Amino acid sequence: MENLKKINIITLGCSKNLVDSEYLMKQLETGGWTVVFDSNDLSAKVVIVNTCGFIADAKEESVFTIVSLVEAKQKGDIDKIFVMGCLSQRYKEDLKKELPEVDGFFGVNEMPEILTALNTNVSEEFLNRRLLTTPKHYAYLKISEGCSWGCSFCAIPLIRGKHVSKSMPELIEQAKWLAQNGVKELILIAQDSTYYGKDIYGERRLPELMEKLSGIEGIEWIRLHYAYPTGFPDELLSVIASEPKVCKYIDIPFQHISDKVLKMMRRGITKEQTLELVKKIRQTIPDVAIRTTLLVGHPGEGEEEFNELVDFVKASRFERLGVFAYSEEEGTHSATYADEIPENVKQERVEKLMSIQREVSLENNRRRIGKSLKVIIDREEGEFYVGRSEFDSPEVDQEILIDKSLSRALVPGDFVLCTIENADDYDLYGKVINEPQE
Repeated sequence: MENLKKINIITLGCSKNLVDSEYLMKQLETGGWTVVFDSNDLSAKVVIVNTCGFIADAKEESVFTIVSLVEAKQKGDIDKIFVMGCLSQRYKEDLKKELPEVDGFFGVNEMPEILTALNTNVSEEFLNRRLLTTPKHYAYLKISEGCSWGCSFCAIPLIRGKHVSKSMPELIEQAKWLAQNGVKELILIAQDSTYYGKDIYGERRLPELMEKLSGIEGIEWIRLHYAYPTGFPDELLSVIASEPKVCKYIDIPFQHISDKVLKMMRRGITKEQTLELVKKIRQTIPDVAIRTTLLVGHPGEGEEEFNELVDFVKASRFERLGVFAYSEEEGTHSATYADEIPENVKQERVEKLMSIQREVSLENNRRRIGKSLKVIIDREEGEFYVGRSEFDSPEVDQEILIDKSLSRALVPGDFVLCTIENADDYDLYGKVINEPQE
């Protein structure tokens, strides 16, 4: 394989997978490879697919991608295919039997083995470095791996194992490196970010970590994703409320509100505790944007339980919301329940909640009209500069569109102050009222 010097990394699934790919890409680059990512560049004769195995749709996408690459290999367009990540971790032996054309399957923690298969040595010097695939001004910072909660519907502990935090010095060092390379926004990710530190320090240390990250020169925004509601640390709210660099934004997947369903989901929290937590968040951080995800159609969710969820969405008025239909995952506790809810009913429930959310989002957005927001510019798109406020995360949330003909020249990573002039259900329209900030 010495003559194969260009490699394509295709990443499927979540931002946590993306970070894994970025670490691998840096090792490959250090080892002499020319690395491209998610590219149709046929001059890259070696392809690695980082797969997702979380839910049925993601698994189907991963399998489809692999099969497409096998067909390309059979046509001679590529020479080698390697598969890594969650799907490969969980179904490696089955995949080997079904797809013998693939040159190697690797699990989620097998980067050294992948490099060996590519005749490339591990570079110890660059183990804490990545080749960023995001726009230069923001990056994901994965603070831990795995999950110890054991929710009945979730296969993540089966794939990724129990919660393992990264050390605080390692994270601080990496964040400083990211800042030195132009990153202005850190997006903290984990399977459960609020559990950070419990395994290695004996207590939750996320508030302390966020305070230390806030002291890094060059970092303007710190954003929190995937906070678990059970055992939520109150001191974290104080940090979000008081630290100027920490975005007034919390991604906290509640999944459901019915006590019956929460118990069957093994979420470790009750309806009353959930409502109290939402109330506490809003009281402590008055202008907070709460992003949550809900799971409909889980066994035990009858009409009464679903109506509780409808009332919860209407009353809570979440700024950001995603809704997913339950799909049975083999090996999970939920797979021992009878999945008796028809797929069309699950989809109807998804659509009903999202219909309610569109109205909530439009009303929330209209209240922003006439107000000013600090905006980071992500890209140009057609006649607009496209940016975000502190209340929105890239890829998953709404955006702020700025008419290029009414604005001075802007580049990705610029911070500007905008007045919001108009609003749709999932977009805002702003006008720049100051020069880009350094």
